[in-house]
Amino acid sequence: MIKFKIGKDEREVLDYSNLTFFRKLASKIRDPRTKFDVKEFAKRGDDYLFNYVNKNVGSVDEKRRKFLKSLVFGIAAAAVVGIIPGVRVLVPPTITATSGFPKSLLVDSSGNPIKASSLPVNSPVIVLFEYPMTGEPNFLLNLGDSKGNPVEIPPTTVTIPQTGKTYQFPGGVGPNKSIVAYSAICQHLGCTPPYIHFYPPQYVSPAQLTASEPDQLSAEALLAAKQNHVAALIHCDCHGSTYDPYKGAAVLTGPTVRPLPSVLLEWDSTSDYLYAIGAIGVATYPNGANGVPSKDPTDDLSNSYGRPVGDKSTVSETENPFSS
Repeated sequence: MIKFKIGKDEREVLDYSNLTFFRKLASKIRDPRTKFDVKEFAKRGDDYLFNYVNKNVGSVDEKRRKFLKSLVFGIAAAAVVGIIPGVRVLVPPTITATSGFPKSLLVDSSGNPIKASSLPVNSPVIVLFEYPMTGEPNFLLNLGDSKGNPVEIPPTTVTIPQTGKTYQFPGGVGPNKSIVAYSAICQHLGCTPPYIHFYPPQYVSPAQLTASEPDQLSAEALLAAKQNHVAALIHCDCHGSTYDPYKGAAVLTGPTVRPLPSVLLEWDSTSDYLYAIGAIGVATYPNGANGVPSKDPTDDLSNSYGRPVGDKSTVSETENPFSS
């Protein structure tokens, strides 16, 4: 159970099942393709919200209905935009290293293993795979310098600005130790690709300041790249959060106060295959009833989390945000 802090009061209102549901709802509301209408919501109230959830998130059963009412009206939110920032206090910013999920071979759409040597360096195309659960996208990046040469990504200590706590990012894998994988869910408000994506060096330039979404870079991000000598970025168009892909997706600019969680990769030098073997970063999954993660983390998950991706995860090239 998570405590929801409202002013000086603190109430236990949210179990992890509802937390997952809430994160999905917040992500959908931020997605302009779903056309959430705040004015219409204010006018029609819960009927509008229930219909919206049914259409974009999933069916609203009695449990969800009560949860939505308590969440929206119980805190007297005038509009859903008022509850979205609650994500930052709802999710406990602890650090976890996820293991126990099946070791997943990364494959293409035909089921053929992805070969590390075949991944293009600094590709602008959004390349994603799900891990460890279905519906959880992650970037697969082969990082390089401004000349397009692969660069070794060394292990580094990543700091969580929200708490000051740190964890160890193990670095890149592959023949050049340049391949990394990070969650594709922005840690600010849960925006997903194409609104958050990788900016190769050629797009970390003033020209992107006036580009249309989803390839618009903020001036703050551009300045941070220059000051930190970062050739490429992961940037979220929704509110401007920026991450350093060379240093474990550490925070370069807010409003996010958390790095992107990392998927731990393994490279088989004999076959050149890549595997997802775990994750590390801010807490994504719940603990057991006794507060301690189970040996098999799937034991702690309710059905609302989806299902583990299994021993294979398909890598897909979704789109090139710079081509439109």
